[in-house]
Amino acid sequence: MSGTAQRLLVHRGTFAATGPAGDITGGRGTAPDGLFVRDARHLSRWRLTAAGRPLVVLATTDAGAVLVPPGTRDEPPAFTVLREQAVGHGTFAERLRLVNNLGRPARVTLELTAGADFADQFELRSDGRGYDKPGATHSVRPVPGGVEFGYRRGDDWTSSTTVTARPQPDELRVPGAPGAPEAAVRPGDGTDWKPAGAPAAAGTGLAADLTARHEHAAERVLVWHLTLPPHAERELTLAVQAFAAHGSPPRATATPARLRAEQHEDVAEFTAASPRPAAPAGRADLLRAAEAGLTDLAGLRVPATGPDGEVLRVPGAGTPWFLTLFGRDSLLTSLFALPYRPALAAATLKALAAAQGTRHRAAGLEQPGRIPHEIRHGELAHFRQVPYGRYYGSVDATPLFLVLLDAHARRTGDPALARRLETHARAAVEWMFRDGGLTGRGYLVYTSDAGAGGLENQNWKDSAGAICRADGTPATGAVAVAEAQGYAYDALLRTARLARDVWNDPSYADRLEAAAEALRERFVRDFWLPGADFPALALDGDGRRADALASDAGHLLWSGILDHDCGIRVGRRLLEPDFFSGWGIRTLAAGQAPYHPLSYHRGSIWPHDNAVIALGLARYGLTAEACAVADALTEAARRHDWRLPEVMAGYGRDHHPEPVPYPHACSPQAWAAATPLALLTAVGGGAGT
Repeated sequence: MSGTAQRLLVHRGTFAATGPAGDITGGRGTAPDGLFVRDARHLSRWRLTAAGRPLVVLATTDAGAVLVPPGTRDEPPAFTVLREQAVGHGTFAERLRLVNNLGRPARVTLELTAGADFADQFELRSDGRGYDKPGATHSVRPVPGGVEFGYRRGDDWTSSTTVTARPQPDELRVPGAPGAPEAAVRPGDGTDWKPAGAPAAAGTGLAADLTARHEHAAERVLVWHLTLPPHAERELTLAVQAFAAHGSPPRATATPARLRAEQHEDVAEFTAASPRPAAPAGRADLLRAAEAGLTDLAGLRVPATGPDGEVLRVPGAGTPWFLTLFGRDSLLTSLFALPYRPALAAATLKALAAAQGTRHRAAGLEQPGRIPHEIRHGELAHFRQVPYGRYYGSVDATPLFLVLLDAHARRTGDPALARRLETHARAAVEWMFRDGGLTGRGYLVYTSDAGAGGLENQNWKDSAGAICRADGTPATGAVAVAEAQGYAYDALLRTARLARDVWNDPSYADRLEAAAEALRERFVRDFWLPGADFPALALDGDGRRADALASDAGHLLWSGILDHDCGIRVGRRLLEPDFFSGWGIRTLAAGQAPYHPLSYHRGSIWPHDNAVIALGLARYGLTAEACAVADALTEAARRHDWRLPEVMAGYGRDHHPEPVPYPHACSPQAWAAATPLALLTAVGGGAGT
């Protein structure tokens, strides 16, 4: 690990992002740090110092760091701190071993500054938005062995973070502020308290004006005065429990070793289960990337609830921004992993069925039968300051739900889940015809929700301006993106099969098959660009083609909506140099006006996008092309320590000999982690034993 890399600990829906030393600074922007539970930051400060001075990092691993005070060759550091950290459900644990390096006693003053701002993740993004929080109050109070940070807003939003230590600290201080005395209190008296000179707090916690007095009001310093005998050790353990608003209680406190052992057992149960990924000859590196991806998928699983209230674990989309159930992301991740981990698909289907829309509600874009885009648990979603509490702004999650339902029944040979979710599947189909647009417009369409604080685009390229013409002009109105029509075509055919073979409804099957064939015929007529011999990226609200050449065309191979000859031409075109960088296929072909190698969706390279394309290439018999994509991404994985990031910059190998990172990428990220599994399938691998 480099000296500037962020360390990430993630398990059971809880994650901690720290610096190399294990510290948390309260950072915001592209790489926020902290302890996060249910979209809220429960630790915003966690900084270890000695006699007020920062420690120097000698070594760092995923499990911890080796730290020392500053020293020289002639006066080496007097002591060493061996730091271990781990997370569990709603909890964070740390063990500090202080080793005296001297042959005489050493006196050490150790300080740990802790704080909790309870910021919603949407507040931490670098998008320039601000959010009012009327009536919100912070509190801090000593508890036996440590301190408790509290947060309250209104009558139904309360969160807290408890920090306890063994041995308990000798002092508990307010961090110093200019012109203000530093207060010390006795730890463990369990009373509310205030810094010296501050007015008494009303009720519990700090007075409201205390927060305004200085920026460290919601932080405390735990202090230990230690004497270490010659070459002796002392140990400190710290436990953090995050009580998230409307969440389940955190697990009991435990040591880092115990939490890591539990995580190792949980991950091993998932990764070692049958069927195991198997690779064709000569693809050992791809298999290694697939195994690393399974490990990441194990950690990214988050709790969810099924239609009958059953507890499930589903793939959360990724850290730091998306560790929650996402319709499109969780569905594609489950599809990629289906040959190897079919239980993941079953859990995803049940969780999304439980959250399926049942009414027309403008806020959040809920419609009957619609599958949600994402489900959030944070404060801003709760108070509807962002629309994402249960947000349905996705044009493609609903057809992908139907695709996965049939794929699961086929892969497992067990139609029980398809029978159980028949009502949900029929509602999803009706959404595609009614509110989705197949009946009125002939295609699945969406309109921008940006005016209500939602998404401008509702396909997988959901950033502003991503769906555009070759001159960069965005498509407007009721937009029909190409790949969603392919998903709809596939969903209609697959649901027809379920209707005929599982639900015993042949007339319904006939209706869906006829609709699929009609969609296929008009798609080629309306989307095909004769001059480019390539599909348009989208149709705008007036039916005009958005003629940018984009990777979405490769998804049409996966769904099978193109005839054989068109599919062959599209597949080969995607491997031309303006699309194919050597590390993967770009989201937008280079040389067009809107292309930018560092744009989120207009020139970058997304592993999951390439995985869908590789599966499509294999479907159309383009074996060499599928292998070229698999080889490129395998090499990119090798250079990312076998963990593919969410997205890479669009620079080609002719520009730089290494894949260039995209500066805002999530990692680990679920569909990127599952990409090597899809690539194994595309190149002829499969499930072994």
